[in-house]
Amino acid sequence: MPLLKYKPFLLLFLISIASFCQIKEINPPSYIKTINFKGNTPETQLPILKLGEYVILEFDALNGNEADYYYKIDHYNYDWTPSVLMKSEFMDGFDNQRIRNYENSFNTYQIYSHYQLTIPNEQTRRLKVSGNYLLSVFNNDDEIVFSRKFMIYEDQAAVGVAIKRSRDVQFIEEKQRIEIVVTSNNTPLNNPTQTVKALIVQNNNLNTAISNLKPQYTLGNQLIYKYDTETSFLGGNEYLFFENKDVRAANTGIRAIDLQDLYHNYLFTNVERASKPYTYNPDINGNYVITVLDAENPSIEADYVWMHFSLVPTETLKNKNIYVYGNFNNYVIDESTKLIYDEQTQLFRNSILLKQGFYNYKYVVVNKNGRLDEGAISGNFYQTENNYKVIVYYRDLGARYDKIIGIGEGSSVNISN
Repeated sequence: MPLLKYKPFLLLFLISIASFCQIKEINPPSYIKTINFKGNTPETQLPILKLGEYVILEFDALNGNEADYYYKIDHYNYDWTPSVLMKSEFMDGFDNQRIRNYENSFNTYQIYSHYQLTIPNEQTRRLKVSGNYLLSVFNNDDEIVFSRKFMIYEDQAAVGVAIKRSRDVQFIEEKQRIEIVVTSNNTPLNNPTQTVKALIVQNNNLNTAISNLKPQYTLGNQLIYKYDTETSFLGGNEYLFFENKDVRAANTGIRAIDLQDLYHNYLFTNVERASKPYTYNPDINGNYVITVLDAENPSIEADYVWMHFSLVPTETLKNKNIYVYGNFNNYVIDESTKLIYDEQTQLFRNSILLKQGFYNYKYVVVNKNGRLDEGAISGNFYQTENNYKVIVYYRDLGARYDKIIGIGEGSSVNISN
């Protein structure tokens, strides 16, 4: 009897805990490939769009079933806990609608259906407020297939971003430090140490972002962030790349081609770069672009190719967990990207099914404690060209949700002391 007495309170407690859990993106099953999520810029996977602009989601289903998929949109606080807003408060129209725009592949060895969703549309007419959003895709059985985060901002503050070398002599050759100046346009930012929070994203990768930064001090209508360790990122190294827009001929980074059930492209074997001097090697900061030679519509005419990666091991790497890393799968670390040591060739190897295009990638190590070490194989250099985005959230006293009042962007190509 005493236990039954407290069951309602226990249930309420568990619900309240669940409501404060940070949401994480759901990774797709193996038959869903090339999730292209973008705003009105060519960058993929992390759309940050101005209030009123559109966002596009594209993906391929390789099972060839022409299945129906549905989408839902939810609003979140700055820390990706669910906001208290009702659907009608942040959305004009309806979600939970079928994705109607899809085409089947044309003239490809791998059969697939290409789906495209644009928001706003006839059903979801407008997203009314700024902040964090999650777009989730479901199948006919209302089972979630995958989800992706995006952000909407209002132009209420100018965000200045400067990239500097680390002040810590220990990391002066390895780290990049971000300084931020937030200038409000017209609206005063009340009690900014409590109401304003900044997020710094390196190369569109939310997994390594630095969050919940508070201003150090104010200067008139400006908020100043001049931290050292709190806003520092390891510089990493430039990404490796390949291009296979023509699967029948050798392209950039590809040493051999084979046709079996599908085309197989074998990349040149890579080596460890951490112990070598930094070399400038232009990249697109981990991103990828779908492209194919002699075709009008790469979305349905680009084929899928087995890409074979290989890495020369060093003594320190032989017992490590090594993965292929990049925006091609939203920087996910899983078994599909893990390299396996091949005793016969004495190389680390892996093969990944990817759509034709231009891809950036690098090799990373995941330590036994689960911590990602991006520089173990590639190295960390302050000279590396990285892209940084700063997203500024504001919740006024008594407000019910976190606005995004401004974004800033900077590149370390002009890094200074």
